[in-house]
Amino acid sequence: MNQRLTLLREIQELQFVLIELNLFLDTHPQERAALRDFAAVRNKLLPAIKRYEEIYGPLSAFSTNTDKCPWQWIEEPWPWEIEYA
Repeated sequence: MNQRLTLLREIQELQFVLIELNLFLDTHPQERAALRDFAAVRNKLLPAIKRYEEIYGPLSAFSTNTDKCPWQWIEEPWPWEIEYA
């Protein structure tokens, strides 16, 4: 469970950074450094999500691997039900 929590925490941190950079870029669209940072963080996030979902299942009902049978989104625990130590 520790590896799962570590990977989920990494994903959450990267998503937070991307949201913040997105908001900054919304008001500063000409900032090349912020755009580079956005791309760099996104390039870390996407493989982390892919790795998590390959091992533990989808993070959302809209994930790329939710077309497998049986429907895996109902597998527990759901991401928001994981208890952090």
